[in-house]
Formats: sequence, structure tokens, C-alpha cells
Amino acid sequence: MTVNAERRHAEVEDRKTLADFLRDDCGLTGTHLGCEHGVCGACTVLLDGDAVRACLLFAVQADGRSVTTVEGMAPPGELSPVQQAFRDCHGLQCGFCTPGFVVSVTAFLAENPTPTDAEIRDALSGNLCRCTGYQGIVRAVEQAARSVASVEPQ
Repeated sequence: MTVNAERRHAEVEDRKTLADFLRDDCGLTGTHLGCEHGVCGACTVLLDGDAVRACLLFAVQADGRSVTTVEGMAPPGELSPVQQAFRDCHGLQCGFCTPGFVVSVTAFLAENPTPTDAEIRDALSGNLCRCTGYQGIVRAVEQAARSVASVEPQ
């Protein structure tokens, strides 16, 4: 599979999850494991551009496909518009859930670059923040949407 634009080869047990493969075999610890039931969204990664729960997929299911983790959202040393917005709007909080939010929001804005407030809140409902401070996260998505819209043609 390709992970963050880098080709990866490994032999893994059939039952090894994609999240464990990314963390243990690739050393990409930005993919967090929260509930391990696909509910919290902390393990969200992009699989061929679609947001998926890495704890619910086996690594072998990603064979031949492209995976993007939070580490691959921007070139090294840079932040993506979503990452920058989370930083600017205090959407980071304790940070445990942040990678999943960043990946989910990136996929959401790719599909809907000009979301309404209700659409933002609906999109965020698939990720849980135990700090319960969603206002900063909502503001971050609003800022990221404005940022993405200002650089991409409509």
C-alpha cells in the first residue's frame, strides 16, 4: 500500500487492523485508538481519499490502496489549512481526538467546501471530543472552509 505518498511493504497477520499497522509497522502514531469500535473517530484516515475508521479495517484490506494519515495532510514542517485552522481557533484542546477530526474535516471540506453551520455540526457528529469543547472545533472548520474556498476555484 501507499501511506502518505510512500510505498510500504510488510507481511502482517490477517487480523491486524489498519490502525495497528499504521502505528506499529509504519511508526505513524498520529492515528489514535480511542474506542476501537468505530464510534469515536480518533483513528480516522483517508483511504483512496475517503474518510474511514482504521480500527474497523484490516491492514490487508488496504493492500494496493492509498492511505493518508494526519501526518500526510501537509508537507513536513507545514500545516494544512485544516490543521492551521484548528491551531488558530483553539480546536486542539487535549489533542487526542484532533487527528481524527483533522482527517474527517479534510474529507468533508473536499466534498462540501462551503458548508452551512448545520452541515458542519452534522459532519462533526461522527467524531467525539471528550473535552466537550466543540465551539473551537466548529470555528476551526468554518475558518478552514473559508481558507480552502479562497485558494480553490469554485
